[in-house]
Amino acid sequence: MTGLKQDRGDDDVREQLLASVGEQLGALLSAARALTAASAAQVHPDLQPAAFHVVRWLHAFGPAHAGAIAEGVAMDKSAVSRLIRDLKGVGLLRAAPDPEDRRATILSLTPLGEKRMKKAFEQKGQVFLQRTAHWSTEELATFAELLRRFNTPPP
Repeated sequence: MTGLKQDRGDDDVREQLLASVGEQLGALLSAARALTAASAAQVHPDLQPAAFHVVRWLHAFGPAHAGAIAEGVAMDKSAVSRLIRDLKGVGLLRAAPDPEDRRATILSLTPLGEKRMKKAFEQKGQVFLQRTAHWSTEELATFAELLRRFNTPPP
């Protein structure tokens, strides 16, 4: 009988801890959205935050067709097409004919787009540095490992 009470106590503690993890993940997601909005504004103040995802994807993976970008950022093709139009309009993106299929277009960042993306990444990095400046190397290693484990689906 005592074992059952102990198990219930452990369940209560685990439930409270999971609720706390959920709260902190919610806070993290809110902070991430705010940081993405700030990064988007850094890239160009007139752009929607979603445009930052397109720019970031192109920065990471290089020139691509609009369909590949839409798939890569998990957005609807029509939404990505509007973002691409806006990015081209402010000089951050360029379109060129696909050398393998002249009917298709390859999109890439302009030098200005690369420059603005680099600056946005630097500012984002500063936020991470500020938040972890007082952490020890061991704490950073633990945090990185726990995040990796959390983000890795179970087998």
